[in-house]
Amino acid sequence: MSSFDTSRLSPALASVFESVLRRDPAQAEFHQAVYEVLLTIAPLAQRHPEYADLSVLDRIVEPERQILFRVPWADDRGAIHVNRGFRVEFNSALGPYKGGLRFHPSVNLSIIKFLGFEQIFKNALTGLPMGGGKGGSDFDPKGKSDAEVMRFCQSFMTELSRHIGPDTDVPAGDIGVGGREIGYMFGQYKRLKNRFDAGVLTGKGLTWGGSFVRTEATGYGLVYFAAEMLAAKGTSFEGKRVVVSGSGNVAIYATEKAQQLGATVVAVSDSSGYVLDEAGIDVELLKDIKEVRRGRVSDYAAERPGATFVASGVIWDVPCDVALPCATQNELPLSGVRSLIKNGVQLVAEGANMPTTPEAIEALQEAGVAYAPGKASNAGGVATSGLEMQQNSGRTQWPFAETDAKLHQIMVDIHANTVATAEEYGVPGDYVAGANLAGFRKVADAMIAMGLI
Repeated sequence: MSSFDTSRLSPALASVFESVLRRDPAQAEFHQAVYEVLLTIAPLAQRHPEYADLSVLDRIVEPERQILFRVPWADDRGAIHVNRGFRVEFNSALGPYKGGLRFHPSVNLSIIKFLGFEQIFKNALTGLPMGGGKGGSDFDPKGKSDAEVMRFCQSFMTELSRHIGPDTDVPAGDIGVGGREIGYMFGQYKRLKNRFDAGVLTGKGLTWGGSFVRTEATGYGLVYFAAEMLAAKGTSFEGKRVVVSGSGNVAIYATEKAQQLGATVVAVSDSSGYVLDEAGIDVELLKDIKEVRRGRVSDYAAERPGATFVASGVIWDVPCDVALPCATQNELPLSGVRSLIKNGVQLVAEGANMPTTPEAIEALQEAGVAYAPGKASNAGGVATSGLEMQQNSGRTQWPFAETDAKLHQIMVDIHANTVATAEEYGVPGDYVAGANLAGFRKVADAMIAMGLI
């Protein structure tokens, strides 16, 4: 029925997973996310038999609500297009549903559900009162005019606005959804509701309810977390050679912060290939090409002396001390991990959601490479979204340094909680198990406290 080895799960956990496979066929990414969590929470399930008795496991893998809708819009020539919109409101035990919107042709229900499921535990780890959800559309903003993107966003929000609110569900950006798209959607929401609900979306512009550091948050938070991992090994980013996959928001600001901490980031990538720059990536040039001109990394190589663009290679073949996968799910396969291990990698921390395949994760752990899952290491983005919600509730805005300090402390706390929980449950040093156990326990206990929900 599947390629997952259910013999590695206890009978109770295997029953939950088999139910997911049966009820949600052809949702490979969602299956992978659920299996990865179930694989690590056996010690928790054994210690808390009430989770099985009260069917917490069965409830937590089933979204509270799944919203699927059509999004009709007109291009600049007047031609009508129809895309699909999604919002999966997965779990609200800890607070309003919170999670981004992804606009990309690959978006389908399986991807939104896997992202929403991961978001439950990621949000729990931040310590902020946020539930888990995710949404998006198979719309591709690449190659579209601003007017076309605006018309799509307005149509998308016309339906989505029925289901969200500052105390109900608070979306944010993700792949394909940046400041432009958030602005168009917020404007339409305000127009429809006739009120300025600043807290209904995060990732807003700084002059109309946004938070300092939100743009940098996921990348900065990733590096803050990785720095704690390195410190636990008695070292730091100083002098380290780093490879960062991707060249979007997360990758850019992870590159920036790593180099601020003394590392040299030698490679970044996009779907066309990767660029190698032994002198260290020029972040300002990369920002200009990717954020302003919306260009390709090949443009970076063309304009940066000494940089080389590689169209046919794999970025994981570039020797490094630290690897930060920041592009998309399942981008780091077993073959990539073998290359990294062969070349002496010390640490892998995820900036994207589920970028490392299960086989690759096992290989990293078996080789003794420090490995952090995205639900812990990339939680900085949603953490700062939570801080933006706090500022919106108080109708205030904190300075950059204050917000950055709060983000840094949250990532330090997530690291400490992950490490301590792994030790408590007899799997010291296992960041995957520590993060899953800590996040799952918090959500499960809240669900039990609220009765049968």
